[in-house]
Amino acid sequence: MQTVLITGAASGIGRDTARLFAGAGWQCVLVDHNEQALHTLGQSLPAPASAAHVLRTIDLTDPQQIASLGDGTPALDAILNNAGMSDASNTPLAEQSPAQMGRLLALNLAAPAAVVDACTHLLKPGARIVNVASGAGLHAIPWRGAYSPSKAGLIAQTLALAQARPDWCVTVLAPGFVRTELVDGLIQAGRLKPERALAKIPLGRMAAPEEMAQALYFLASPGAQPLSGQVLPVDGGSSIYGGSQALAPATWAAQALDMPMQLEVCGGDAAPWQDVAQPAIGQPHYAACLDLSPLSCESAGLLQAVHAAAARFAARCAQQASLTVLLPSRKVDRWQHAGDGAAARMLVSTLACEWGHRALRVNALEVPGDVDPQSLHPLLRFVCGPAAQYLTGQTLIGRSVAPKESP
Repeated sequence: MQTVLITGAASGIGRDTARLFAGAGWQCVLVDHNEQALHTLGQSLPAPASAAHVLRTIDLTDPQQIASLGDGTPALDAILNNAGMSDASNTPLAEQSPAQMGRLLALNLAAPAAVVDACTHLLKPGARIVNVASGAGLHAIPWRGAYSPSKAGLIAQTLALAQARPDWCVTVLAPGFVRTELVDGLIQAGRLKPERALAKIPLGRMAAPEEMAQALYFLASPGAQPLSGQVLPVDGGSSIYGGSQALAPATWAAQALDMPMQLEVCGGDAAPWQDVAQPAIGQPHYAACLDLSPLSCESAGLLQAVHAAAARFAARCAQQASLTVLLPSRKVDRWQHAGDGAAARMLVSTLACEWGHRALRVNALEVPGDVDPQSLHPLLRFVCGPAAQYLTGQTLIGRSVAPKESP
């Protein structure tokens, strides 16, 4: 049996994540400061086969309470540091005192590290650590106090942890706009205009909390190992959009996140990649294409190869489908060719912005020459498939990293 610790478990993304893990048979250690909501959630979850879920009412801004997690908590396969808060004061940042910012920084930045420290002795070999940051940590969002600085700090802290502990799989999830209680509160307070937010999201909609739960479920699995030390922005493409023109709203609703995937592998030797997904013949399915053609290109022809793959895909799929292209690693033989890879990656992002309102997604995965294709299959199943319907415009790196002993 696998065990996961989830902070901020009693509401929003954390609540949907707990339901997903418990439904899959995991034992959940659920941490939140809201005792009543936590108890209600615990009562609603299916019980694991051989042990009960563990409910811990803890104020994560209190280091002593966090330290208590080290006692009475079972051995852990994964930690999901999901708890966080925004700033509802609307006070200009320069006018805030350190005390005003203190609770937000304690929860968003200090608590994740303290949770890991408290539970280090409980982590099994190859454990997964996932810290939930935000798109606000990638781009400054004014009028929300220290929210953006706290999330930027969390991203940097997480990447440093990945370097310090190569024996773990350490990743960051950076959600975009998700219709949680927190976001609904900002909307009701007039702090967030939904129409303005949607105008900057290529996929033209906000995410549902269960879409972030799906991303966390993947990142907590052994298949996430190739992403260790990386940020996964599941944000509808908002982090890659730089235009001034308002984007079109979504014309298609998200499909079921557990819908079978029909994957077409094209543009190269399909044999090493063929069993990424089982065919969904004769039943409703999510259409996906994995294009290998850019993988064998010289750097000078990479942009053209990605463009050709996109043209083939667009000619076959009009809506609700995904294209994932495999790219070679970024090493180039001549400096004159150094721009081609960057151009190809930006082409992926630009296509995502143009296609998003039709629920057409495009992502890229850089593949080192020495990687075992089998090790990337779980990652590709997630990226290509319906569980990742809010992931678009991203270039991920499929690192060939074997877990090492911690120094």
